[in-house]
Amino acid sequence: MSTQLSQSSRMSPLSAADIEAAAQRISGVVSPTPLQFSDRLSQLTGALVYLKREDLQVVRSYKVRGAYNLLRQLTAEEIAAGVVCSSAGNHAQGFALACREMGIHGRVYVPAKTPKQKRDRIRYHGGEFIELIVGGKTYDMAAEAALEDVARTGATLVPPYDDLRTMAGQGTIAVELLDQLDTEPDLVIVPVGGGGCISGVTSYLTERTTRTSVLGVEPAGAASMLAALSAGEPVVLDDVDQFVDGAAVNKAGALPFSVLTQAGDMVTITAVDEGAVCTAMLDLYQNEGIIAEPAGALSVAGLLEADIAPGSTVVCLISGGNNDVSRYGEVLERSLVHLGLKHYFLVDFPQEPGSLRRFLDGVLGPDDDITLFEYVKRNNRETGEALVGVEMANASDLDGLMARMRDSECHIELLEPGSPAYRYLT
Repeated sequence: MSTQLSQSSRMSPLSAADIEAAAQRISGVVSPTPLQFSDRLSQLTGALVYLKREDLQVVRSYKVRGAYNLLRQLTAEEIAAGVVCSSAGNHAQGFALACREMGIHGRVYVPAKTPKQKRDRIRYHGGEFIELIVGGKTYDMAAEAALEDVARTGATLVPPYDDLRTMAGQGTIAVELLDQLDTEPDLVIVPVGGGGCISGVTSYLTERTTRTSVLGVEPAGAASMLAALSAGEPVVLDDVDQFVDGAAVNKAGALPFSVLTQAGDMVTITAVDEGAVCTAMLDLYQNEGIIAEPAGALSVAGLLEADIAPGSTVVCLISGGNNDVSRYGEVLERSLVHLGLKHYFLVDFPQEPGSLRRFLDGVLGPDDDITLFEYVKRNNRETGEALVGVEMANASDLDGLMARMRDSECHIELLEPGSPAYRYLT
């Protein structure tokens, strides 16, 4: 699923000069991040693939660029009134560091579900200059609490993406990568959440290159920019998969949407399955030693599904590395399902001696492994329904497994990923 944008005749609200000014403004605090050649991804795609390592920022994401650029442009009166943001992740950490660097007192509103590890990182980066406030059970409630604070106190809101100053700061990534390459890249791949980063990067590349294209990659379960392009304006998604939390936005930013639509066919937006993101995360860790968060791996997942011209120069933005190691069980699970290596079945076993043994010996292949076995109910004396998870060595083994299941004495139902039963049982 992808959409190429149509050209608009309106003037873009964000210029390359704005972004170059932002680069100068943030240079004392934000250090340039490495641009690393990836031999593995280059061999897989036939292109020359580079990784822009924003996960190596001091706050482990690019978000500090936008927050600091915005804060540096506030008046003395605005600073005196205080600054506020709402976030449960990278934006809050970038905001906190920017407040500490400038000696500005700020308030961060987080939802109650924000893990202690993230709260601790926000406090660490902000020190005495940050007040952390729980603003409700959900992110939307925290964002509403932040807006109420602004209305009550006159403080300045520091948005994560829908502000030209934020967007310009995030666009400084493009300034760096052009300085780091000997030639213009053919393609820059950027993760998309609210759209601040891709709009900043696109604005700069539009004016400062002659042939560079941009590919924006969203998670399929939170494709707010694709929804905006389809509707002709940003719209609220009915449902958002929160797994790729750094890009799980229910409505694309109005300003980023405007910038991208005016960029025309220079930009394409696509969406990738969350399972593909998990596979990219694991591959980056196992091969390059990069601990990317889900949003940080979006660009690589998009690269592997894109039609890349052989010999072209491609830059993938690794946008962040604030990953919770406790999530790796779910990451591995989603990856295996996406690769077709793990499947779940509802199996009705005859309630008689030896039925399970016959299933193990006659149905499972030599390289199949049961990873889950749980009786769902036992209200029939003749049969017993169980949820069975099977991991295979090769995705192609599924056809043989299904054939043996059809020939067995059990009634077996394959649970399809995304179905209500699948989500409930797993």
